[in-house]
Amino acid sequence: MTEHIPVARLFRSRAAGSEKVAFIELFFDLVFVFAVTQLSHYVIEHLTLIGVFEGLLMLMAVWWVWIYTTWVTNWMNPEVGPVRWMLIMLMLVGLVLSTSIPDAFGDRSLQFALAYILMQVGRTVFVIVSFRRVGDPEGALNLARIAIWFIYSAPFWIAGAILGGDLQLALWAAALGIELFAPAVRYWVPLIRATPIESWQVLGGHMAERAGLFIILALGESIIVTGTLFSRNEITPSSVLALLAAFVGTILFWLLYFSHGAEHGHRFISSSQQTGRIARLTYTYLHMLLVGGVVLVAVGDDLVLAHPDDPLDTTTAAIVVAAAALYLLGNLLFKRSIGRPWLRSHLMGMAALTALFLAWPAIPGITPLAITWIVNGVVALIVVIDEYVWPVNDDDDDDEPAQEAAHAVEN
Repeated sequence: MTEHIPVARLFRSRAAGSEKVAFIELFFDLVFVFAVTQLSHYVIEHLTLIGVFEGLLMLMAVWWVWIYTTWVTNWMNPEVGPVRWMLIMLMLVGLVLSTSIPDAFGDRSLQFALAYILMQVGRTVFVIVSFRRVGDPEGALNLARIAIWFIYSAPFWIAGAILGGDLQLALWAAALGIELFAPAVRYWVPLIRATPIESWQVLGGHMAERAGLFIILALGESIIVTGTLFSRNEITPSSVLALLAAFVGTILFWLLYFSHGAEHGHRFISSSQQTGRIARLTYTYLHMLLVGGVVLVAVGDDLVLAHPDDPLDTTTAAIVVAAAALYLLGNLLFKRSIGRPWLRSHLMGMAALTALFLAWPAIPGITPLAITWIVNGVVALIVVIDEYVWPVNDDDDDDEPAQEAAHAVEN
């Protein structure tokens, strides 16, 4: 007979202190450092509206692989041999996925599609088998629903890769749309219906920490991109100021997320009775906006470092301003979803960035370097306002806005 693996060994304990992120999870993230770098370079090299859309679509796919794996390691014990080897195999296939990104809308489209499908379906099947081995048929059924949705989207990925051209983008967008829609309807499948929300309970501290680590990973990739370009360029006052602007922007982005939001999110989800609902909205969906903003920042920093003193063009202005605006929007929605009020500083910041983008053609002699520092000034002002002018008490989790947000998220 096959040995019956105890739940306590194959799955995480739900006892206090079991939320720690394992070293193998950090090791697993290395592949995604490479993937995010590849995505930044892809957008830089395909700097058209279609190219940016392609890059963001692939970024969402990479995020989708990563966040589903994070859900799995929230349930399962990554220190156990079978789970550890599952992560290692995902790393290998993830490396294949990452290496295909530069030509994913060309000769390596099928490589990208097959690697993506294998990671999503293969990991899900592994968890189904694991649930069955520990005698949890309901858990296995829940994961079977997820597998069905991935299998349903797979033909769109494959057909897009085979057909190529404009159809590829449309079919891949459809495939990703199917997968993004699935959690919203709790993986409803005819006859076996939807997954009960109670089965989505997670270790909130682990989920919050993993999401924060991915933000750090993305911010670190921005530093890698700018540092690499600076090392290859001639050192001039303008290039030094451009490097400093990129570094200051990264610090400001870090402060926006980690000064109050990350820790408050950790406490909010950990104390909630509906951790699955919060994890779905806050850490599965809304963090895509944050990661997208960070990747666009890396692209903007590259453009500014390459030509800091050239006349500002529409593309550079759009990337630099949109990156900060998207990141602000992500922070605003993230903080609202974990019990904060609608932060006036973030709303004012997005309004100021919109006005800047509309007004820059009328500013004489404006350069990429200048607009980067202006954007940094707007973000710095938001950080100062949040810290000193309109601070929100992180220790007060019982205020009315927090209760309203909690009710909205959990119902």
